[in-house]
Amino acid sequence: MGKTWAAEIVKALSELTVVVLGTQAASIVLPRLARQLAALRAQREEVAKEVERLVLARPLHPVLTSMPGVGVRTAARLLIDVASRAFASAAHLAAYAGLAPVTRRSGSSIRGELPSRYGNKPLKRAMFLSAFAALRDPASRAYYTRKISQGKRHNRALIALARRRCEVLFAMLRDGTFYRPPQPEISLTT
Repeated sequence: MGKTWAAEIVKALSELTVVVLGTQAASIVLPRLARQLAALRAQREEVAKEVERLVLARPLHPVLTSMPGVGVRTAARLLIDVASRAFASAAHLAAYAGLAPVTRRSGSSIRGELPSRYGNKPLKRAMFLSAFAALRDPASRAYYTRKISQGKRHNRALIALARRRCEVLFAMLRDGTFYRPPQPEISLTT
């Protein structure tokens, strides 16, 4: 959108027919701002390509991106925040990400399980967006739908899905295995 805006600003200034106080200043400043915007977008694209190159060079890249909803950006965040640390359990990983529910207590007042306000905010955001993107996956969609049917609202159900995905991610990183969708349970009754 930035490229379009920059072009529209320059075009509008070239077609300007009414002279208002400050028009000359705007005709000097706005083209410069448009060029700066275009330069920043080009720098952003260069950085994105460099990050992608670095992520693709990591040996954990295929493991991380095998999970539905995990692309290059999410894999980069996971490599930065998760792969470089040793977590004792999936619950520790979820708590670190701020996805584990907490019980709030004050004196004799005990409030129920609430979302945590703590944890690694960029990691929590990446896991949340990854869970949202994974809703196209049948297993993730089924879990999300089950949480919705239990009375959770959209964001709470997504946080629950992100928490569940922390457990899967922990197992994948611990074992160095690719994502395997859960197999449906087979009933052995005759």
